[in-house]
Amino acid sequence: MKLTGIRSIEELNKGTGENPALFGKRVFIRVDFNCPLDKKTGEITDDARIREAIPTIKYAMDAGAKVIIASHLGRPKPGKHEGLSLEVCGARLAELTSYEVLLPEDCVGDAPKKVIHDLRAGQVCLLENLRFHEEEEADDETFAKQLAELCDVYVDDAFGCVHRAHASVHALPRLMRERGMGMLLRKELESLSKLVDKPAKPYVAVLGGAKVSDKIDVVEALLNVVDTLAIGGAMANTFLAAQGRDMQKSRIEEDKLPLARTILGKARDKNVEILLPVDLVCATALDADAGNIVAADRVLEGTMALDIGPKTIELFNKAVSRAKTVFWNGPMGLFETPAFSKGTFEVARAMSAAPGFTVVGGGDSASAVKLAGDGVAAGFKHISTGGGASLELIEGKKLPGVEALRTNAPPSDDRTNEKAPSR
Repeated sequence: MKLTGIRSIEELNKGTGENPALFGKRVFIRVDFNCPLDKKTGEITDDARIREAIPTIKYAMDAGAKVIIASHLGRPKPGKHEGLSLEVCGARLAELTSYEVLLPEDCVGDAPKKVIHDLRAGQVCLLENLRFHEEEEADDETFAKQLAELCDVYVDDAFGCVHRAHASVHALPRLMRERGMGMLLRKELESLSKLVDKPAKPYVAVLGGAKVSDKIDVVEALLNVVDTLAIGGAMANTFLAAQGRDMQKSRIEEDKLPLARTILGKARDKNVEILLPVDLVCATALDADAGNIVAADRVLEGTMALDIGPKTIELFNKAVSRAKTVFWNGPMGLFETPAFSKGTFEVARAMSAAPGFTVVGGGDSASAVKLAGDGVAAGFKHISTGGGASLELIEGKKLPGVEALRTNAPPSDDRTNEKAPSR
């Protein structure tokens, strides 16, 4: 993806011509603090998204700006906000930075205006959950104008949200003359673009997860650029079934069997090597304490495939170790259960040790990397903070939140208001 016409926060701070420096300006930074929370305690279980946003926040603070941070959290239903306040994220940000984080009761209106007006050195304003207003997901221009009243400069640093045409990432920036990208967003776009724009060969993609239907577009796109496509997780069951294997109780998308056969045929036509599991770890139930290793064409009656087996791990890891570019999205099995985590963790370790340009496309895969052991994450060249956004970029789709940052983006009242699907 070309970044032509998109200014960085550093460029916004140059103070030349019509681009005033950030000192004294109200700088609205759209971040992605949509962190996973413990269902019982409400505490953050992984603060990576907060940590990743800190460099941009610190840069604006050091430049003397009045910093306004905005994010969504979860999927609140209309009128039901319990447990989804950004207060817990504000507390963690304060812990990590020593800034005083002020949280007004709402994200628009008089409450945030007063907090922003009174901001002193060392204080930041974290707006309350944007999705407490239905207008956020509706990309409502009136709501965007209310947000625009709070700021002079707009900076998007929420890569995990740029594939969605929501008000704070799509309508709002097109209302702002001074708009640009933060450090995290720039890093994400530059790193992931290397997977699309003339990637180094051989290029291996490792896909997992539950459904073929979730990855149709990305598989189609990858077939045009990769040399090898390794498929694991429950989605591999559908491909194995499409080859005539009896997968017994394994999760299969029956209606996608013809599609799986079509994909296998396209891969042959394009000389793309498809690697499917040759052995599997199977059990009779999802909560089993252990599984049996069987050949992929010998799944026992009454059992289901819940992880890839040791021969498949070796097969996948050999391909990864030889590659100059590797992209991974989706676990190899039910990695949350110890008995079925080995496939996912071993692939993570192999990618960490591989010499090529290794990228993890967010979501469960990024979580698995962190669980795979100390030092594993450090070996990756890039771990994306956005699963859906990374997939859509690789698919070649335009990301609404990125396009809205370009200097030639149409004004908000002329927009087509095309919505990106939520993921």
